[in-house]
Amino acid sequence: MFAKLPQTLTAPFGLLTDEAKLAFRSRPQGISKLYTTRHIAETDSYWDQYFTLFDTPSDVFSLISTHDIRRALLDSPENVATLIRVVTSRLFNLVSDHTFPCAPPTSVASYATSFMKTSSTERNATKEVLNSLRVLQRVLPVVFEVEGESNAFELEVLWKKVEVDDEIVPTAPDQAPQFVIEDDDDGSESGHGSNTQSQNSQTKRTRILPSLGEKLFTCVNDLLFCCGFSLPTKIQVDHYKINYVIWEKGVGSTTDSGPNHAYDCNKTEVLRVLLVLLSRQIYIPPAALFTHPSFYTLHVVRKTPRRDVLTLLCSLLNTVINSATTNNITIASVAGKVPYNHLLFKGDDSRTALVGMCLQVLCVLLDFQSGPARDIVSDSGDATSSSPTAQTNAFRYFLAKLHRTQDFAFILSGIVAILEQQLAISNNLLPGSRKSVPYVPETIILFWKIIELNKKFRAYLLDSDKAVDILAYLLCYSLEIKDKPQQHGLCRALSYIIQTLSAESAFGNKLSSPINIQIPTKWVSQGASHGTAGDFMITSIYSIIATTSGSLNSIYPALIIALANAAPYFKNLSVVASNRLLQLFTSFSNPLFLLSDESHPRLLFLMLEVFNSVVFHHLSDNPNLLYAIITAQKTFEELGTFTLARGLREIQRVQQIKEEQAGQAERDRKDGPQQERESAESAHQEKLRLLKNESDPAFTIALDIESTSFSGEDLEAGLGGHEQTETRPLTSPPLESSPTTSTRTTTAASEKARGKMKARRSLNGFLPTQEWVTSWQQGLPLDTVMLVISELLPKIQNLQAGRQKANSAGAITDFLQSVTLTDVLPPAPVLYPRRFVWSDASIVWLTSLIWGGVYVYGMSPLGIWNSTSVRLFFVKHTQPQQRQITDTMSSVVGGLFSPTRQRPDRSSNQ
Repeated sequence: MFAKLPQTLTAPFGLLTDEAKLAFRSRPQGISKLYTTRHIAETDSYWDQYFTLFDTPSDVFSLISTHDIRRALLDSPENVATLIRVVTSRLFNLVSDHTFPCAPPTSVASYATSFMKTSSTERNATKEVLNSLRVLQRVLPVVFEVEGESNAFELEVLWKKVEVDDEIVPTAPDQAPQFVIEDDDDGSESGHGSNTQSQNSQTKRTRILPSLGEKLFTCVNDLLFCCGFSLPTKIQVDHYKINYVIWEKGVGSTTDSGPNHAYDCNKTEVLRVLLVLLSRQIYIPPAALFTHPSFYTLHVVRKTPRRDVLTLLCSLLNTVINSATTNNITIASVAGKVPYNHLLFKGDDSRTALVGMCLQVLCVLLDFQSGPARDIVSDSGDATSSSPTAQTNAFRYFLAKLHRTQDFAFILSGIVAILEQQLAISNNLLPGSRKSVPYVPETIILFWKIIELNKKFRAYLLDSDKAVDILAYLLCYSLEIKDKPQQHGLCRALSYIIQTLSAESAFGNKLSSPINIQIPTKWVSQGASHGTAGDFMITSIYSIIATTSGSLNSIYPALIIALANAAPYFKNLSVVASNRLLQLFTSFSNPLFLLSDESHPRLLFLMLEVFNSVVFHHLSDNPNLLYAIITAQKTFEELGTFTLARGLREIQRVQQIKEEQAGQAERDRKDGPQQERESAESAHQEKLRLLKNESDPAFTIALDIESTSFSGEDLEAGLGGHEQTETRPLTSPPLESSPTTSTRTTTAASEKARGKMKARRSLNGFLPTQEWVTSWQQGLPLDTVMLVISELLPKIQNLQAGRQKANSAGAITDFLQSVTLTDVLPPAPVLYPRRFVWSDASIVWLTSLIWGGVYVYGMSPLGIWNSTSVRLFFVKHTQPQQRQITDTMSSVVGGLFSPTRQRPDRSSNQ
């Protein structure tokens, strides 16, 4: 009797229609009919369940699988076409029906009753619209993957236009735009590009009806601005529920209707459909990205009326920018601040989901350059530049046309607030206690697009006090994600952004400013304060290069170019920053690094340019860097006479030393305690010898520049085990016997070692030759640095010889601060900063990066594009690591949730 009690209670109310949903998967009239029965009529009652059965997006994606749609496309393709037509037709009719939208629930009680079936036949038009959108989200990705870019089924169903007879078709007057952004083009207001003659010819006897895809885009735009569905009803004018007004205050609007959970959820649903339509691009291979553009994205960026473009662009942008500055207190916002709350409660609140979806749509639209949507290339003096127009990509064009100072201040403050929020989470006292901002990558891409397209915004940014903060935030985020392989694409984007900013003279003038934000202690170099922006830029770039084991070698050129662009503006570099520059130079001049890849000498060339720029423009303002350059005179001299044979001998010597050390370590392990006693005695003797030599003036300088030598761990991590060039005292003469010793060592090398060396040289398929070495070695800009060393080295040696150890370093610093070499150095060359230049390969790469992030974001919880044949990028499936929530919580609450306290046998099964 009691077993049937739950069914008895819930049956009258129809609560949680689990039985009907389960029957949809199992009974013949459910999803199986879609591929087992041919030619289901559009008027068949079978289609009604697709509008009334589902309650959430998860219902649709769990009850309709990609396998079901794919099987229907193979066995009964006409049913899939009918499903799309029926769903879109119902959607179009509902949007124009007076019963839509239904009033959203205003209380918890009314929200609960919305899940119950009543005995009346009352129709829920809003639920049917949402289910129509959800079914399209599920079906379209499977349709897109069929036959790649030549999908005849897709063209027939979605893009076929029908010509019908029509005697007289009144031409509607053009609607005045809501507001206007400056437009240099005199084209049509809507961007359709159609001329008056063709319209007149069509209105005489026949007309061409818009395709299903075009009508779908129009409907999606209307839903985004539908009063009572995505906008408050108070702004509705008369009976016109479609009102194209900007969602929130900010760019183009000063009014704010305030957040609403139901409206935010509906906007997210509609934007997800728009993103699915735009995702046709990911089913096109990279080689065909420019020649086979997506019809859907082309229609949005080229055929959308100007009023709709401006309203949608500003709505999306304002929603994103207001996300970090909103003061609205909700249950989700309060719960999100509880430590480790995100480990127990999954998913994002409605506002976070909406902001993430807005960012994804913005990035996709602003990035699109394919086919006729490609920017127009123009020649401006000595260089060529490209810029969008209203006919190529209206979203890129109107973003570039923003010009009001208050809009720039609004955008910049919002982006800074998002990055500041992420840095605060990273700098939390409880590691992992707060969830990272999920849309930081998209925010960074949006920032890149704005500074790329809008030159006025870029100038405003560099003239503002927040330019240094932006640089610090970008570098901090690079340091945070540099060890995560899945984020290396974003690291590359960050390096290009920093290179773009460094090419501006206004950026260089800001490098002497102090950093005002709180840098996490883990990213501050030992013995150094935050210092200036230039110091932090140098130390951060060094950390990215030296601690990633070569996994980020693709971004080395952009980072070193950024240093070369900024070098003419370096002033008062700290000791740590100066040493980091010398360490980068020493690592790039290592023979093993130079000869391992054809592009590596370019990095050495750029580092020499950094030194030359400092010498030419701010010689006396950087005594620490100048002193470090002089102490490394041996490295500069060896580069001047570098040959392939010498480099190979050095590589051979380093390999032999490593083999001897490995053998010695093995012997030490076997010898045990006796060897430990001997090593302790030798260490004691070495300490006595060092104390005895402290009175030597040469040793004094060696101690002063001790920090310029590489850390062994950092070098092995950053250079793959490269040997460090020893830092020698200034007064020590060059070792003439080194080449002889190397030659003797090479002669005695075994054939086995020679084979290993050859294998290492050809690891990347590159074998260096003497001709190749000569081609770049003779072009190294060593003259300026060698001239400075020859002029200042004798004077520093004289200063050191005539002073005591206690005050020699201070005297040398004072001397270098007052030195001038204007009568010795040649005139300073003209500055030509290296800007980031877009190419076809870089455009394809960024498009893949953006869509890769969208794909990953869509995997949870719905899995929108899962199990479909993506062609734009490669999807690598890995075994997910199980997160031990209880282990994390036990460290906070003292083991109350320990697995051993609850399930003693659980650990053995994992």
